[in-house]
Amino acid sequence: MYRELTVGAVVPAYNEEGYVGDVIDDLPNYVDRAYVIDDGSTDATWDEITRHAERRNEAHDGEFDRFVVPIQHNHNRGVGGAIKTGYQRAREERIDATVVLGGDNQMDASELSRYLDPIADGVADYAKGNRFTRPEDWAEMPRFRLVGNAVLSYLTKVASGYWATMDSQNGYSAISLTALEETDVDGMYEYYGYCNDLLVRLNAADVEIADVARS
Repeated sequence: MYRELTVGAVVPAYNEEGYVGDVIDDLPNYVDRAYVIDDGSTDATWDEITRHAERRNEAHDGEFDRFVVPIQHNHNRGVGGAIKTGYQRAREERIDATVVLGGDNQMDASELSRYLDPIADGVADYAKGNRFTRPEDWAEMPRFRLVGNAVLSYLTKVASGYWATMDSQNGYSAISLTALEETDVDGMYEYYGYCNDLLVRLNAADVEIADVARS
């Protein structure tokens, strides 16, 4: 639990053998439930998920019966499809706030609280990363990615109506239970454009969002 909120973590993983186990091991203790989704991997990702989940569950003593809930898709549905599965489970179990971090171990799990704070403070029901807030952060991005991201971000501003936000391609986020219940996440696009599609759906549900500066 974090600041009186039960916290879920959705970890989508496709062929992340050698990485996803570290993600599971590094999840903060304030996370109450972790939904780790093997999205039809063709390597040993599922074995790694179940092995590390068993270790963390053995040491678990918290709000729910298990800390890690391993979920396996029979075929690859895309990162949006994996996140959708996690969101649906978090909504079903009425988790107050749910974060997303990739199974590739590229996000520092110690930063998760920064995405939860806007929800805990009551200023937003969806918080996402933004690498354009500080010049030193976007200066590190390869030029082709920087230009592509900027174009997609501005197009998403037009489509979603969230004019104050940037870096629409950033998948690191936190969402409240209220937003999960009021937004059509069941219809969310299931591939890499899911984050842009979700912003449109959040705006249609009149959900307040916040950007969180990240490198």
